Amino acid sequence: MDLNLTPREIRQQIRSGEFSTNTSGLAQGFVQGNLAIMPKEWANDFLLFCQQNPKPCPIVGMSREPGDFMLPDLGEDIDIRSDVPKYRIYENGELIRELNDVKEVWRDDLVTFVLGCSFSFEEALIADGLEVRNITEGVNVPMYRTNIACKPAGRFSGNTVVSMRPMKAADAIRAIQICTRFPSVHGAPLHLGDPAEIGISDINTPDFGDAVTIKPGELPVFWACGVTPQAAIEQAKPPFCITHSPGHMLVTDLPNSRLAIL
Repeated sequence: MDLNLTPREIRQQIRSGEFSTNTSGLAQGFVQGNLAIMPKEWANDFLLFCQQNPKPCPIVGMSREPGDFMLPDLGEDIDIRSDVPKYRIYENGELIRELNDVKEVWRDDLVTFVLGCSFSFEEALIADGLEVRNITEGVNVPMYRTNIACKPAGRFSGNTVVSMRPMKAADAIRAIQICTRFPSVHGAPLHLGDPAEIGISDINTPDFGDAVTIKPGELPVFWACGVTPQAAIEQAKPPFCITHSPGHMLVTDLPNSRLAIL
């Protein structure tokens, strides 16, 4: 895909089926979002779960009413049923299938949540001269399940999922300083160093996304990840739910600068 396309042009290509892969590195300067869509009778519990766990689940937008599939607060002509490259469908907490368009399964009682994504702060890291390995290697960011418990809320609970970017120690310190300015897209890292301390047994085998090269002298640096709600959904087992497929985000018209704390 042309990296100079506007967010709306990217969404149009996704909607038409021309683009269906991960969105890392696209729409420089604009917020990308994770997705969680569920019946309205589950939405209040999920909202509370997000409020109790703002690092992995920072809300950047919601549908205005149940059944709304347009998201005017996040951009022009966003149709949440077709403008994400790949969706996951869950029934009773089980992943049933993946789709490139969810119009056929859309319901009038569904509430949409869009959560901040680490792809937004990657731009700030690159602008400061730091390498982001998944972008350098042209792959999806590696993501891992951890033993870091989320605060339970209503029917939702579970452990945090993290994304990982390897860095030298000095670069990791700088990344912490930069990402602290972006609490709406996961903020500063949760952990750096030994993966086993947060329950990751094999750093070369991510639970989601793709493995990346960790060079000698580098530390794995872990950020809270917006795939965390998928783990909570698996545990809570709502009768029906739609999420994004990891790495396949909603590209919005919101500038990243709007989410930064100056």
